[in-house]
Amino acid sequence: MLVLLGVLVVVAGFATRRNPLLVVGVAGITTGLLGGLSPREVLAAFGTGFASSRSVTIFAIALPVIGLLERHGLQEQARHLIARFAGLTTGRFLALYLLLRQLTAALGLNSVFGQAQTVRPLAAPMAEGAAERSHGQLPDAVREKVRAYTASADNVGLFFGEDVFLAVGSILLITGFVNTTYHTHLEPLDLALWAVPTALCALFVHGWRLLRLDRTLEHARVAGPAAKGADK
Repeated sequence: MLVLLGVLVVVAGFATRRNPLLVVGVAGITTGLLGGLSPREVLAAFGTGFASSRSVTIFAIALPVIGLLERHGLQEQARHLIARFAGLTTGRFLALYLLLRQLTAALGLNSVFGQAQTVRPLAAPMAEGAAERSHGQLPDAVREKVRAYTASADNVGLFFGEDVFLAVGSILLITGFVNTTYHTHLEPLDLALWAVPTALCALFVHGWRLLRLDRTLEHARVAGPAAKGADK
C-alpha cells in the first residue's frame, strides 16, 4: 500500500501547481523506492522508459527549429498570408483547421499538425491576423481567447479524429484486451467505424462554436469603445 503514496505526490504536486515534469519525476522516484527498488534500479527504470518512448520527446528537436523560424519572422509572414484572403474570417479559418486536423488524424498523420509545430507559430498568428483585419487592434483578453480557440481546434480534431484510424494505440489496446480476456474476435475496424459518428458530432459541435467566434469578436469590438466612453 505504501507504493500508492506516489499517487498522493502527483495529486499534491498538481494541486499546488508545481512543475509537471518535476512532480511526475518525484512521484516515480517515491514509488520506486517504496516498492523496494534501489536508487540504481530506479534510475535504470527511468532510462528504460525514456529509451522505449523516444517519440514522446521528439518535441525537443522541433522546438529549436520553430524558435529559429519565429526569430526570422515566421509569425509575421503567417499574418501577411491570412490577410490576402478577405473572406476567410477567424471562425472560418479555425473551422477549416479543425476539419484538416481531424482528417489527418483519421489517416494516422498525428504529427502533421500540433500545438508546438503548427498552432503556436502558424495557426494562432493567422487566426489573430484574420481577427485584426476584421475588427482592428485586439485587446489582450480577446487575443488570448483567439489563441485558446485555436488550441482547442487542434485538440478536438486530434482527440476525436485519431480513434477513426485502425492502428491507433487505444484501439489496439482495447481489441487486444477484449480478445484475450473474453476470447472474442473483435476487429479494429469495428471500433473505428463506431468512432466515426462521434468524430462527426465533435466536428459539427465544435465547428459551430468556432464559427460563433466571429460574432463574439464583433460584440467585443462594439463593447470596447462603449466601455471607454462610459469611463470618460
